[in-house]
Amino acid sequence: MKPNKQGFNSRLIHGGGHKDPLGSVITPIYQTSTFSFESAEEGAKCFAGESDGYIYTRLGNPTINDLERTVADLENGFGGIATSSGMSAVNLVYQTFLGAGKHIVSHNAVYGSSRGVIESVYAQFGVEASYIDTTDIENVKKAIRSNTALIYLETPANPTIGISDVPTICKLAHSHNIPVCVDNTFCSPYIQKPLDLGADIVLHSMTKFINGHADIVGGIVIAGTEDLYKKMRTVMINVGSNMDPHQAYLTRRGLKTLGIRVERAQQNAIKVAEFLESHPKVGWVMYPGLKSHPQYELAKTMMSGPGAMMSFGLKGGLEAGRKLMNNVHFCVLAVSLGGIETLIEHPASMTHSKVPAEAKKEGGITDDLVRLSIGIEDAEDIIADLRQALEKV
Repeated sequence: MKPNKQGFNSRLIHGGGHKDPLGSVITPIYQTSTFSFESAEEGAKCFAGESDGYIYTRLGNPTINDLERTVADLENGFGGIATSSGMSAVNLVYQTFLGAGKHIVSHNAVYGSSRGVIESVYAQFGVEASYIDTTDIENVKKAIRSNTALIYLETPANPTIGISDVPTICKLAHSHNIPVCVDNTFCSPYIQKPLDLGADIVLHSMTKFINGHADIVGGIVIAGTEDLYKKMRTVMINVGSNMDPHQAYLTRRGLKTLGIRVERAQQNAIKVAEFLESHPKVGWVMYPGLKSHPQYELAKTMMSGPGAMMSFGLKGGLEAGRKLMNNVHFCVLAVSLGGIETLIEHPASMTHSKVPAEAKKEGGITDDLVRLSIGIEDAEDIIADLRQALEKV
């Protein structure tokens, strides 16, 4: 599935390639578990892989495939595999590359569940892990072992917004024949394309920016090559972590507006970040669009824009952050991100609560850290709400 020459927003709307036999302008919901065959011979060809016909929705479904092809095209990948949730996408990658005696290198501020499942489940089966600050390439060099089977990056990292040098890390990893997977959820393909930067696999929690309306849970893995695609799809089919057709339909509908949503959200985010950075009660702000970000220049080489995610710390620490979040009225106190509404949360006690205290400290997930996912509302209303809440701190 090679990328076409249309613009990004055109590809959002016209991608997928499904031609409905009844002429439906949009891909319908094929809400079925099973597909019939025209003949016994046709059924045999489908099972042998000699036909493009459908058999069973766990194996493939037109509604799901339309979404998979569209996202893979946007990421300039070979093929996509839609899954039931963001974590099922993460686990699909883990299950494909990790096993007894295998080793994974990842960011020490990686999403709590992406780390937690390694430590609570995969460790039982002999998987080893190193969690380091991947924004420093020297740390990555030191972490690689002879049994390292996967380098798993989040950039920007959740929730510290640290940015890793994907091209340099990929060159290093490939010199050791290690595949690299990048969780691109924070950026979406509108802002960053990890496969173009040298990564082998990219994944998304489609619950976030890709769907953008906080009404589905879903994930996707995009492979850069046919070999990786076939390997991972086989695992997905065997494990049974496929997406549901109705989920896929809603996600595909939300995807059509990804470009204009992200563009508006990051326009708001720049204004909010500048407001927070100038506020006397705010100790620090991490946002790729601010020159104060330690990887500001690196971000510009990999990302087409600064995005809509940021974190900041209050000078009053944990209690100040709690008071702030208890006094917002417009911003929504909730986990998740990437929707049309602005969300605020406290990672240390929410999304990363299961990460051990020492590990949180090493990853920079401090008690004063507040994470903001900026929505598409009027920026003045977001700032006004934060201002009045800060006055109560």
